[in-house]
Amino acid sequence: MTPLNLLDLDQALRASWAADTCSPDDQADWRPDNPAWGHCDVTALVVNDIFGGDLMVGEVHLDGEQHGFHWWNRLPNGVELDLTREQFRDGQAVTTARIVKRPPGPLPRRWEEYLLLRKRVTELLGHLPDPAV
Repeated sequence: MTPLNLLDLDQALRASWAADTCSPDDQADWRPDNPAWGHCDVTALVVNDIFGGDLMVGEVHLDGEQHGFHWWNRLPNGVELDLTREQFRDGQAVTTARIVKRPPGPLPRRWEEYLLLRKRVTELLGHLPDPAV
């Protein structure tokens, strides 16, 4: 197996993001000029499949109101990696970060989008470690 590097993974994820892998809650606002929009959770899961570590979640706030949640990764060495942060272009702030456990088995929400994103990334990069299910 060829070792993965972060640049290749980032490029494969960006090439794989689309309206059909975006969160259904965010699909109406998804645009090709902001492809990371609505992809934080499924992206964090694919990164977690590859590198392990912790899943992080925080609240997204804009103008003092909460507007959902944002997901990213904390790698086993403690480095936090957020490959979808640039989706926030309107001054959103992410607060109250916490570690969350990955649910065992198929995800209760967003399973189809996760599998589709993972499939596209695999087609670009080759074999990935098995999902943490």
